[in-house]
Amino acid sequence: MQAPIMHKMLIAALLIASCPSQALAWGKTGHRVIAQIGDAHLSRRARAQVTRILGVETMAEASNWPDFMKSSPEPYWQRQASPWHYVTVPSGKSYAETVPPPEGDAVVALTRFSATLRDPRATIEDKRHALRFVIHIVGDLAQPLHSGNGVDRGGNDLKVTWFGKPTNLHSVWDVELIDDEQLSYSEMAAWLNARITPALVREWSDTDPRQWIADAVAVRDQIYPASGETALGYSYIYRNTPRMEVQLEKGGIRLAAYLNALFR
Repeated sequence: MQAPIMHKMLIAALLIASCPSQALAWGKTGHRVIAQIGDAHLSRRARAQVTRILGVETMAEASNWPDFMKSSPEPYWQRQASPWHYVTVPSGKSYAETVPPPEGDAVVALTRFSATLRDPRATIEDKRHALRFVIHIVGDLAQPLHSGNGVDRGGNDLKVTWFGKPTNLHSVWDVELIDDEQLSYSEMAAWLNARITPALVREWSDTDPRQWIADAVAVRDQIYPASGETALGYSYIYRNTPRMEVQLEKGGIRLAAYLNALFR
């Protein structure tokens, strides 16, 4: 391998390791589940626009692209785009009472990319970039720890063990709870979507991200282990798997509702 390439790879690895942003939301499976559920509830017009923009790429495929691009050493991905995956809402406050960082947060980015999708002058490449981010951000905001409390970086600093393996609370919610189900994303999406009644679709179809965040904060404050509880396992699964599944379901319905409104 040539020295300049090795040098670039080393720089990229160091940038990723030192990046202060929170861990990936939901992991690959969770994001795909939300996108797959959302795809099942698109209006005819929204589906036509999604297909026009993404081409053969599915929403499930597009959902993880912004996380994949975090590996790029480009300043856009390492600095500018890094805070767009979460919001910070201290306990006792609402999102409206907070001030986003200079680069923006998930809500600021969602608003910006939605404007690109509405702009008839935007190129198809810009719209594809924007749509991938919109799909991803709506998924991020369904993960309770991506509405962080401002104390522990969305649970990243709360060290726990998962069946004896050292990890942190954020990773438990990103990956471990979902992987414990031992389902593919398409299986999980189909099973969860089958539970969503028309009444729940109506209840969860709010397109205001501030309402999604308020809901996530309410869940966030319930999923922290009891004081002194650091060894997580079966009892944590029993208490929190139903919450995790509902958040995935809500994320899918909200994604569809948001895109249906955006492309109306």
